[in-house]
Amino acid sequence: MNRLLCLLTMLGAAGALADEPLAVVTTIETFADLARRVGGEKVRVESLSRGYQDPHFVDARPNLMVTLNRADLLIRVGLDLEIGWLPLLTQGARNEKIQPGQSGDLDASTLVEVLDVPQVKVSRAMGDVHPGGNPHYWLPPVNAVRIARGIAERLKQLRPGDAAYFDAQFQKFLAEVKQRAPAWEARAKPLAGLKVVTYHRSWIYVTRWLKIEEVGYVENKPGVAPSPVHLAELITLMQGQGVKKILVEEFFNHSIAETVANKAGAKVLSMPSDVGARPEIKSWFDLVEAVLTQLAR
Repeated sequence: MNRLLCLLTMLGAAGALADEPLAVVTTIETFADLARRVGGEKVRVESLSRGYQDPHFVDARPNLMVTLNRADLLIRVGLDLEIGWLPLLTQGARNEKIQPGQSGDLDASTLVEVLDVPQVKVSRAMGDVHPGGNPHYWLPPVNAVRIARGIAERLKQLRPGDAAYFDAQFQKFLAEVKQRAPAWEARAKPLAGLKVVTYHRSWIYVTRWLKIEEVGYVENKPGVAPSPVHLAELITLMQGQGVKKILVEEFFNHSIAETVANKAGAKVLSMPSDVGARPEIKSWFDLVEAVLTQLAR
């Protein structure tokens, strides 16, 4: 009788555990929003970084290891964006489920068409060049849909009993994207052909989506302070091409870009690049709206 009661208790505990929300951890807030949308009440989501931070540089604090230790699924940008901090956290978390290649590890870059893949051997002399391609891919709608679908598929793999629920949640997200798409396309149409300079080479997915032409970059080498010679050449280029906008993420120092803009007769646009970059940007939908609004100014 005691054995039977023990067995029933263990089965009850296992059932309760199966009903617990999956613990999902993401490296950026945009992925956290997408995970909440497709996971609904079946997931509990935390982001390791904040949207106002440069995702290349996140402080690998011990409390983040604790968060990862409890994770059922880790969703990361990949393409070495988090190379300076995430491996330290995942190793310290002592959670086999989220190690690279395991079912609890989702590299979202595998879900999209990667741009800017170097055609030559990469060296540190080239600056912060990502050997696998450009990792700033999450903003265009086509990529967000692919990422959301990939998250739903992985959640279904981890919790097969809730597959129908995750499918329904993804379809709900997809329907809202389709509903908003015509208005976004109308707002984007006047931007086609616009010439811009960006601070860091991180807007290529957005400029391709909106058919904007990137003329140059404030950084002549990614992640390296620009030389005076390069800035002088950039100013001359902008004047010759009639470039009137420099796009700069909000976490970068704007002073160099402002100097270039003043001399070239242009304006600096402070650009949000992730959910949470500003208090009012609480979702991926808000992020798309904010970027389109800023570019239209």
